Amino acid sequence: MKYTPSIAFDEFAGSAKGVTAAKSRGRKYIRNKGYGNSSNSASQGNVKAIFRQLTKSFKSLTAEQIAAWNALALTQEGRSTLGAKTKISGLNLYLRLNHWVVACSGTALVTPPALTGVEAPSDATLSLTSSAFTLTLASIPEDVSNLKLIVRASMPQSNGISDAYARAAVITDPQTPVATAIALKTDYDAKYEAPSTAAPKVFVKWFYVNTTTGEKSGEMMGLATLSA
Repeated sequence: MKYTPSIAFDEFAGSAKGVTAAKSRGRKYIRNKGYGNSSNSASQGNVKAIFRQLTKSFKSLTAEQIAAWNALALTQEGRSTLGAKTKISGLNLYLRLNHWVVACSGTALVTPPALTGVEAPSDATLSLTSSAFTLTLASIPEDVSNLKLIVRASMPQSNGISDAYARAAVITDPQTPVATAIALKTDYDAKYEAPSTAAPKVFVKWFYVNTTTGEKSGEMMGLATLSA
């Protein structure tokens, strides 16, 4: 919650004793200090560690290898923070692909792979009760040898929240796609907390990654709501 401060806080900024003084759009305010979620911080730390490792390893590539990554990057595109399409660099592409290779326990690629694309996974049935949280894919590809399923989910949300997909974070290790129910509850509760009647909604995303090329498919989305 934000509070309008008195003149005593005119030049203050920063946090102390559970509150934060800040300034936004010319207006000063005080809000309760946010401490975040420790499991979220740990997850973010793991991602950052991978990117730090990859940024360092990119610098050790040969001139020919870097040139190859730059050349492949010219055929790819990314999106700006506003959603507009934009060109990416060889380093960007190296990080983008190798993040998933390393996250799936592989070794970072030194030369760019041949990109073939990854088809998005099927719809899935989400089931959430006090004792179980599962995701069941409607179908899986015939060959899943180089595929891993990545599942992201939001913290438990109240009924008043209609869209929290942007808050979804990876909740479990990469999964081998199977046609049976994939259990998520143990990992989910360890990362966040168990959903409750006060916060019964979980917004879920899932997608495939190719473990040999690092390519990521489009994302599928679904809502899991706690039931009796």
